[in-house]
Amino acid sequence: MVAAGSDEQFHAAAGGGLASQWADIAAITVVDRVDPARRTVVGQRIVFAPGAAHMSPAALRIVLGHELFHYAARADTALDAPRWLAEGVADFVARPKTPPPADAVSVALSLPSDTDLDTPGPQRSLAYDRAWWFARFVAAAYGTAKLRELYLATCGVGHFDLATAAHDVLGIDAAGLLARWQRWLMG
Repeated sequence: MVAAGSDEQFHAAAGGGLASQWADIAAITVVDRVDPARRTVVGQRIVFAPGAAHMSPAALRIVLGHELFHYAARADTALDAPRWLAEGVADFVARPKTPPPADAVSVALSLPSDTDLDTPGPQRSLAYDRAWWFARFVAAAYGTAKLRELYLATCGVGHFDLATAAHDVLGIDAAGLLARWQRWLMG
């Protein structure tokens, strides 16, 4: 684990890009090299942004748990995996269960995208929430073992798209899965 001493250090460790891209990110798990065929990871580390020092202990535990999931799952996660699902499962592992807000179904008309995760501010925050709600739904409706299977089928090396993985792992088509998730959000 590394605690960046400045925003510039954090941006460099996180991969560069515009500073605004990292403004609302507390930590990131990075690697020097991944060999998916051999399931080996070299130079893996969790890097905390300077702002993480001002987080409450509870919030810091959530961030650490989230990043530890990425750390533990890195060897099993394809480089081109849909990040939204990886982030949702990481939040499932780390965040306490709380009821979705009353307006969840109105903002969850579709699953999040990786582009949503790349947009700082409210769009990113909502994308993380939608991904988390989806992972919670899969675990509640099908069990945590099926969530793990879905993760590996959708995010693992040689992965399938979500529609194929949902059919193969959960026995439901993509439209049915989305409709069932939205019903779950309504309580």
